[in-house]
Amino acid sequence: MTDPARSIETYNPWTVVNVVFHHLVGEGLHPTLGESGHPGDPAAELLRAFGIRPAAEGDNRINDDIRQQLADLRETILDQPGDQG
Repeated sequence: MTDPARSIETYNPWTVVNVVFHHLVGEGLHPTLGESGHPGDPAAELLRAFGIRPAAEGDNRINDDIRQQLADLRETILDQPGDQG
């Protein structure tokens, strides 16, 4: 018997967005994604419209936020005077 958890397919979300955009261009349309700002939110909405759940690890903004938080923690921990006693 097949394990249902193993039968879940995953997709690179940008591949799906790219396929949709090429199709629209082929139809003579001129799609844009996120006219201003980061395109991640409109891309995620497009994926949800297709029933694809975007994964957070694909969002560079989340990775950037994590890197910044870690840098802030390192700065806080390493720059505080230690107990010299």
